[in-house]
Amino acid sequence: MCVWVNPYLGQASPVFKVAASKGYLLRRKNGDIFQWDLWQTGMGIVDFTNPEAVDWYVGCLEGLFDIGIDAIKTDFGERVPTLDVEWFDSSLDPRKMHNYYAFLYNKIVYEALQNRFGENDAVLFAGTATAGTQRFPLQWGGDCESTPEAMAESVRGGLSLGLCGYSFWSVDIGGFEGYPPPWIYKRWVAFGLLCSHSRLHGSNSFRVPWTVDDDDKTEQGCSKILAKWTALKARLMPYIWSQAQKAVELGIPLSLRAMCLEFPDDPTSWYLDRQFMFGDSLLVAPIFEESGDVEFYLPKGRWTNFFTNKTKDGPGWFKENHKFDTLPLYVRENTILVLGKWHETRTVYDYHKGVEVCLYQAKLGATTTLIDSDGEEIGTLRIGDDGHLLDQEFLDGAWHVSKNGRSGVKEHPIEK
Repeated sequence: MCVWVNPYLGQASPVFKVAASKGYLLRRKNGDIFQWDLWQTGMGIVDFTNPEAVDWYVGCLEGLFDIGIDAIKTDFGERVPTLDVEWFDSSLDPRKMHNYYAFLYNKIVYEALQNRFGENDAVLFAGTATAGTQRFPLQWGGDCESTPEAMAESVRGGLSLGLCGYSFWSVDIGGFEGYPPPWIYKRWVAFGLLCSHSRLHGSNSFRVPWTVDDDDKTEQGCSKILAKWTALKARLMPYIWSQAQKAVELGIPLSLRAMCLEFPDDPTSWYLDRQFMFGDSLLVAPIFEESGDVEFYLPKGRWTNFFTNKTKDGPGWFKENHKFDTLPLYVRENTILVLGKWHETRTVYDYHKGVEVCLYQAKLGATTTLIDSDGEEIGTLRIGDDGHLLDQEFLDGAWHVSKNGRSGVKEHPIEK
């Protein structure tokens, strides 16, 4: 359960009176409380350089934890003045505080979550970031418009943040501002469910699918498309969770991972801003056209279409056409991809029970490690000399191996 907070207090709020009376708000140089109407009328800003203000703010958060809140969306923090202000710690440069404030804000809330729930169980959903906030995951690119151009801009923003060492990133699926037409909503759902974290959020309209297309109940309607991509993410969780641990360990993005991080010797990979790697084995190319036309690049090697099991050899550019329930999702060669069981709808389950182990041109030495929901290693699968799977003892339930892709693949009309 996650709730939205910010470090600004409107003058009409009873909390403002408390904070103002105790000296917890940023002041002007003449000693007056700094106020403006940039977000809320008469808004004051909590001064996180004041230790007593920090303790008070954390106490407010603990009140939320007491009623069952276990994650915090730390929005705002970027609207911080630099002129005619003096912080409680007067040695600080007001110009530098504009960025450093975001660090303090997220640090305070993240550590409060750690103190309550444990060192590795703190979750932020941060809308403001600056150098150093990589250590307080996760972040999202907020307030984009409901247009294909903004969707492409969001991809570029996610790629840029990933290159700065942010492991986990999300986006407002469908765009935040405006009213997405059904086709943009569905294309964005496909992209957004293949980010590390996924949420549907809008400014003046709800992002529940049945309100977007007047409850179209067909297979290509918003509700069915959202259900299909959500189910796919649930099946991918053994892979996603394992890749998440690797991202934390190495300080690299789970998503969006720029192609150049995986293929640094491929000159083309340094210029690709409309596709990304989801972990080290899945390539994703979002679609920005209502028609479903898309062009994407595959680096050197053999790549397998997740939906059809058909292969393509890179390097090269390729064109496809997709309905709304598929996009270019390609599996890298020499991959052991573990999927949850069919019809799995949960994101937290036993990632070693009843799974499908899919081999994609897996050769001697290929490995994959499974991690349980507590972050502990379950075991590592390997390919042996004869091309068969080794070290299977930790797998449980009705698990099975699929060679040359996944089983149960139905024909999809994906055109060249």
